[in-house]
Amino acid sequence: MLRVYLHSLGCRLNQSEAEAWARQLTAMGCQAVDDPAQADVCLVNTCAVTAEAERKTRHLLRALARANPQTRIAVVGCAATLRPEELASFPNVSWVIPNAEKDRTAEIVAAALGSPPLRPESLAAPPARRRTRAFVKVQDGCDNACTYCIVHILRGPVRSRPLEEVIAEINRRTEEGYQEVVLTGVNIGAYGRDLGLASGLARLVEAILARTAIPRLRLSSIEPWDIDPDLLSLWADRRLCRQLHLPLQSGCEATLRRMGRPITAADYARLAESARAAIPDLALTTDIIVGFPGEDKGEFAESLAFGERVGFARLHVFPFSPRPGTPAARMAGAVPEKVVRERAARMRALGEQMAAAFRRCFLGREMEVLWERRHRDGLWHGWTDNYLPVATACPTDLHNRITRIRLTAEQNGVLLGEVI
Repeated sequence: MLRVYLHSLGCRLNQSEAEAWARQLTAMGCQAVDDPAQADVCLVNTCAVTAEAERKTRHLLRALARANPQTRIAVVGCAATLRPEELASFPNVSWVIPNAEKDRTAEIVAAALGSPPLRPESLAAPPARRRTRAFVKVQDGCDNACTYCIVHILRGPVRSRPLEEVIAEINRRTEEGYQEVVLTGVNIGAYGRDLGLASGLARLVEAILARTAIPRLRLSSIEPWDIDPDLLSLWADRRLCRQLHLPLQSGCEATLRRMGRPITAADYARLAESARAAIPDLALTTDIIVGFPGEDKGEFAESLAFGERVGFARLHVFPFSPRPGTPAARMAGAVPEKVVRERAARMRALGEQMAAAFRRCFLGREMEVLWERRHRDGLWHGWTDNYLPVATACPTDLHNRITRIRLTAEQNGVLLGEVI
């Protein structure tokens, strides 16, 4: 039996794709293993959104070859698309599979190694699973042209999965016992445009809520201009998790224009207000880039002040990373690396303050938590639907259960509580 180790770098979409390969390979008679030292083949789904993501890919490939000199490595995805020749030269790399061929990854590897053909009917029988949430890919590609972003170049235009196909997969994941499904994609707010579907994401979510019994449905990152009243109205169904990740990238109008973002800071602030009015206890999270070319002290101060004014439950901060082939990589006004690091530290400090303030709002409240696992500290850890990390001491096995809890304290960024 062919033993396969899978590792995904980067976004939730990559994780969703790796989970799909695990299912396909299991259906072909392969065995998914957790230790690369035991693997005949290592599949790595790569990321190239930043230079740091590429560095992690190179580091991982070297580590896998050292851990198992006999293994064969398949490098897949964005970094494989961007730098195929470089990655092909790494030790033990047998396949470099670009995004255009990514959907055939399991087939390509298994066929090369003489595994039996895929048995589609067996895909409902998943490999051994420890996760409580399933990542379901609903679309790929992006038609936006943000000047800093290479993803639309590497992933191509928007391609949406048929609605019926998504519904069928979620029903399978529900039958397998998953308590939460996360809809993933490069740009899920664009879902259905290529299919001629108006308000496509809203229609998809509406159909999932009506035609599946999944206890929780969570949406991954959505561009703010893709949020409309039809979508916001669906949060009347409490199964839809009260979290919206709406990438801002900068709170400065001038920076946003250079980034090619088709939204103003004022528009974003109004949207945040509308979303919070429609979704009580909403966790609004976002991405911020610091050190974008031309960002001076004033622009950074404007972005910092805007973030503080809007208030976020979580802030993901990225130092600007020039990506080959993007307009931003050719822009003048590069910010010195030391300044970028200092600004990133200040923005992250603000993010931590806002996250702590958001958590404290829920002390004394009762919330529902999906429990993931018991940590070494002996406590069960899980998440509320609005993305609050929670821990509790409980002798009962809580794995993959949703229970009600009273939140009593906070410790090291985690809320503590008592199961009711």
